[in-house]
Amino acid sequence: MHKIYRSRTDYKIAGICGGLGEMLKVDSNVIRIAMVFLALLTHIFPVVVTYLIAWVILLEAQDEE
Repeated sequence: MHKIYRSRTDYKIAGICGGLGEMLKVDSNVIRIAMVFLALLTHIFPVVVTYLIAWVILLEAQDEE
């Protein structure tokens, strides 16, 4: 099972989409477009609340040494 982390390198706001992209091995821009589409379908509020909760809960990725 993979852990979800916020990305330290691939971020626009908080690194949530970048972290999901790294975990799923998908381009993070595809995740961002899907998030915008989902936000428009759900009248924005649920996606924004979920994103803010993830920002608070998810840990930032550690540097690989």
